[in-house]
Amino acid sequence: MNKKKCTKWALSLLGTAALLAGCGAVGSTTENTESDKLQVVTTFYPMYDFTKQVAQDDADVSMLLEAGMEVHSFEPSSQMIAEIQDADVFIYNSPEMETWVPDVLASIDTSDMVVICASEAITLLEYEGEAHAHEHESDVEESETGHTHTVDPHVWLDPVLAQTEVTTIAEGLAEADADHAENYLKNAETYIGQLNELDEAYRAAFEGAENRTFVTQHAAFAYLAARYDLNQISVTGLNAEVEPSAAALATLSDYVKANNISHIYFENNASSQTAETLSEEVGVELAVLSPLEGITEEDQESGSDYISVMLDNLEALKQSIK
Repeated sequence: MNKKKCTKWALSLLGTAALLAGCGAVGSTTENTESDKLQVVTTFYPMYDFTKQVAQDDADVSMLLEAGMEVHSFEPSSQMIAEIQDADVFIYNSPEMETWVPDVLASIDTSDMVVICASEAITLLEYEGEAHAHEHESDVEESETGHTHTVDPHVWLDPVLAQTEVTTIAEGLAEADADHAENYLKNAETYIGQLNELDEAYRAAFEGAENRTFVTQHAAFAYLAARYDLNQISVTGLNAEVEPSAAALATLSDYVKANNISHIYFENNASSQTAETLSEEVGVELAVLSPLEGITEEDQESGSDYISVMLDNLEALKQSIK
């Protein structure tokens, strides 16, 4: 295990942050100037949903990355950087997940905003390659953009660590907006109660299970597996866009056959081609297991959120964990 500390800047609200030099007004900037509410920019869906649950109607919360955008290899546009600059509060998961954040924060004036690294209080797990199923060339995975991962940033997929992130977000919002601090902390307490119920549902579902192994395309579920004493086997690595080698696939195929694996899980917002190939080769079923890196606006409008998708994940995992 490796303790990774996120850098936290900030910290006084002396006024509205100035526009980036040379940047014109963008859509959300106009909204910000017309609202007296705290202006909060988040990176991707879990950070957005956690923040909305805490802020409720006391802050305007926006999200930079839409569903379908690859969080690991994302690079922000100049307009997005302007939105961050104009925010009172900026919230992200970790520099290991949003690898672009440190450079952006170094390039803008953060003196009048609160920057919240939601995973700051969490010890990140070392990335162990392809989860013991087969040899990996290195414990460090490098994407096409040159970014590397030596730790696993997917902490939000553990309902208990999600509570830690919610607490960190609530404390940051309370610091940024003292007038509504009590509301933020109270809302966080309520939501943490719901996350506790989610945790209890997972514990009850897997209690006494004999088969505790599941195979997933994206190695995003190590924290969830560690929490509930499960064994995650991944087809690809931390970045779902990185394709496994032919040798790695062959070894995994042998593992699936030898261990009577019934399902291979893939994420709904990424290509499932690799998982489909392996599924056809070994004759097992495919099922969706969402890493919650993005939920479409349509799904959100129909009621999908962090907890509902995590409950869908639970039902999916029950097909393998018995």
